[in-house]
Amino acid sequence: MRERGDACAAGRVVLDVRGADAYYGKAQVLFGVGIRVVQGQVVSLIGANGAGKSTTLNLIMGRLQAAAGTVELNGVSIAGKSTEAIIGMGVACVPQRRRIFATMSVRENLEVGGYVRRKDRAGLARAFDEVYALFPVLEAKSGMMGGVLSGGEQQMLAIGRGLMSDPSLLLLDEPSMGISPKLTTEMFADIRRIAGTGRTVLIVEQNAYAALGISDYGYVLENGAVALEGRAADLIEDDYVRRTYLGA
Repeated sequence: MRERGDACAAGRVVLDVRGADAYYGKAQVLFGVGIRVVQGQVVSLIGANGAGKSTTLNLIMGRLQAAAGTVELNGVSIAGKSTEAIIGMGVACVPQRRRIFATMSVRENLEVGGYVRRKDRAGLARAFDEVYALFPVLEAKSGMMGGVLSGGEQQMLAIGRGLMSDPSLLLLDEPSMGISPKLTTEMFADIRRIAGTGRTVLIVEQNAYAALGISDYGYVLENGAVALEGRAADLIEDDYVRRTYLGA
């Protein structure tokens, strides 16, 4: 593995994956993966299809257990914990293809995201305010069915739904999938704004340029292993990354 920049930025470590191996059945899919994300950072995990990016998110969310290595959230191991328990530890994941509830209203979709804090009415009200301030179109269309929104609006809704649980760590799986280049630029600017509120964001993304452009740090995943890591600004200028992922 090649490394560029300082992997140990100052600040509290929210996510620490160390030496993680993982299998689907008998097939090994992750090989000694190590990722560290510090509070308030945006970190990108880039790579081609099949590199293991979404598998890494499954590991973090407890959908897949590490056969070796460790995964810690705020210094606490998640070994053996259920996805529900991990969500309760302050993690939210926005999946590929958004998976919103098409026959439910925008507001109802957001309420589903806030289910874990349903008894905290004041907290839920603040969450709605935050989401609507970030994505005003969702407030304007709060009574519309999720299925009639545009692809970009549905992605906003999916991210907003993730924010409703007030996560300390937000995981985004291919947020640019299926939306236009213009909306992709706007979406990534919104993600940077989310981090500006003190939240921590890990992005899994094939659009390396867009993701690294708003990130503090990045990891390149190839064949289930971290091949390169470093400050995002350095990775954008790295000859290998430019040739392989940026089309330069």
